Amino acid sequence: MTRRLPPLNPLRVFEVVARTGSLTVAARELHVTQSAVSRQITLLEAYVGVDLFRRERHGVTLTRRGAEYAREVVPAFERIAA
Repeated sequence: MTRRLPPLNPLRVFEVVARTGSLTVAARELHVTQSAVSRQITLLEAYVGVDLFRRERHGVTLTRRGAEYAREVVPAFERIAA
């Protein structure tokens, strides 16, 4: 049985954006452009088939599904880092 894992780079970007609440702060933390962060989020959303963030005039906020996903993903990355 094959596991269907999401692409890890977009998943890592999602974790940082979800944790910081900002594409700009995430870009700084990851040492990439804000545009690169946005593209990775778009890739992950296409993979999971749902919008994870609501794009707003002054940034992004997690959707309900995005918040549910973040509750699983953020602690997983924290455990890996530990």
